[in-house]
Amino acid sequence: MHVVDGVFTAKCFDELTDLENKKMQYDCVAKNIITSALNLDEFFRVSQCSSAKEMWDILEVTHEGTTNVKRARKHALIQEYELFIMQQGEIIADVQKRFTHIVNHLIGLGKQFDREELNIKILKCLDRS
Repeated sequence: MHVVDGVFTAKCFDELTDLENKKMQYDCVAKNIITSALNLDEFFRVSQCSSAKEMWDILEVTHEGTTNVKRARKHALIQEYELFIMQQGEIIADVQKRFTHIVNHLIGLGKQFDREELNIKILKCLDRS
């Protein structure tokens, strides 16, 4: 792209520098990789994007949410982690499954845990039975 009289216009292929040509090729490869990993609904969501970066940004907001949404999710999960207890009549396998689900989501949002901390937490939440 270049500016002519204040208007952005696309350059002809012959006018591209070697660097611009290489960037364009990388962008095409990245767009192909992204689209090959998408289902049909997600493909249509990003099919009109002009760059791989634009595709990535749309997918990121769609699946992870904005920074504020991520922060709110992280705080809600931390509270769920802190209040975690074994439910009445729940078997240990189900407790471990729920606990792992919470911990994995928190790790995905950037929270770090020591293995010892996790072991102590899970042992404290079990009831006597």
